[in-house]
Amino acid sequence: MTELTHTLLDPDNLNLILDNLKLGIIAHTPNRIITVFNKEAERITGYLKEEVLGKDCHMVFQAPFCGEKCSFCDGPPEFPFGTKEYPLNIITKDGSTRQLEMTVSAIIGQDFVFKGVLASFKDVTESFNLSLKAEKISSFAGIIGKDKAMQDIFRQIRDVALYNYPVHVSGDTGTGKERVACAIHDISSYGNGAFVPVNCGAIPEGIVESELFGHVKGAFTGAIKERKGRFELAHKGTLFLDEVADLPLKTQVKLLRFLQEGTFEKVGGEKKISVDVRIISASNKNLKDEVKAGTFREDLYYRLNVIPIHLPPLRQRKNDIPLLAAHFLKEAEQESNNPVPELTSEALAVMLDYHWPGNVRELKNIIQFSVVRSRDNKILPSDLPREITRDASVPMRPSDRPIPSEPLPVKGKLNIESVKAAIKKTGGNKSKAARVLGVGRATLYRFLDQNGDIKTYADQF
Repeated sequence: MTELTHTLLDPDNLNLILDNLKLGIIAHTPNRIITVFNKEAERITGYLKEEVLGKDCHMVFQAPFCGEKCSFCDGPPEFPFGTKEYPLNIITKDGSTRQLEMTVSAIIGQDFVFKGVLASFKDVTESFNLSLKAEKISSFAGIIGKDKAMQDIFRQIRDVALYNYPVHVSGDTGTGKERVACAIHDISSYGNGAFVPVNCGAIPEGIVESELFGHVKGAFTGAIKERKGRFELAHKGTLFLDEVADLPLKTQVKLLRFLQEGTFEKVGGEKKISVDVRIISASNKNLKDEVKAGTFREDLYYRLNVIPIHLPPLRQRKNDIPLLAAHFLKEAEQESNNPVPELTSEALAVMLDYHWPGNVRELKNIIQFSVVRSRDNKILPSDLPREITRDASVPMRPSDRPIPSEPLPVKGKLNIESVKAAIKKTGGNKSKAARVLGVGRATLYRFLDQNGDIKTYADQF
């Protein structure tokens, strides 16, 4: 071993190297005793080295820095290669919140024995906040959107993930309520546990209580053995109660009792069971209206709606449609391992004019439909479903058009003179020109395609 190597391996020099890194570094033994804690770790967490060295990391930091997110509580890690990366929110010593990018690795000795854990982390709080302020973030925790309303949702997800308070996500069908619940779960201290979704409206009333809380053997006809419910399956994780407004009143009582006491009994059982579960609920119905109608308990409403998050419908954030469409096209390409067609501006214009009753879920379905239907590597307006194009007066593809018994009359509000005047007035902005003319963008694009001279005139701007 060279003199230089001996110098570098000197403990004082190693600590000096670690203290000059721009990453927070923590290392601990298999029984969680902290052995390394560098200057950047001090800066990010607010704890001093002398406060943490030689102590159990769980006793120092608790959740969510460790807690349920910890991958090493029961010995060596189970994930591949002993390394895991994930976003994490923490509460520092002074009570402020920080957002981290965490990488955790197992330390494996030459004898292939688990020796401990090395965690490196980077503070991305300021860059995240600046990006939110500038509305530059296009996705967060798997959710796509640059609209201001979505930037606000990103902030809420980041903030509520730190605390185990019940969250209620409201919004129209197809807006992505489950995706928001998954995002909260993933970056919270419960992210290492299971995410257990339950569609409360899809479970028959006679078995909903058994599905949620489980049952003991002989509790009812057909109960031939004891069964765990969704609450037990979600222990140390998150239970997502979708369409919670559809729960029967009897089951609402039992859910309320769990939220108050943290325990429940299985159907037919007498033993109290305690589980550590984060509860996130959702509904496309207004729970306040359901309370007034007498179908939802008011006390349960206040227990579930501690942190409300409302997702806007797609028609109120149409600026995100191009971004979402590109995302779903990329998904389609990855799923099929084949190149996908390009979404033309004319087809996008039709989509922007549509009212989207099915929201993001409908958009995804339409992209998938259009990918299959398209020809020549382009998605044209005629490749979109008829419910999208009907209001835009988009012509059908020749193969779809019925043979008329007589020539079809030309119908339309546009003429060359009015279109030319509108384009000149708006400086060549076709979207504004369409509004001036009182037609949809798709109608204007179609007219331009059918009249080459005026299209050439418009393209000059």
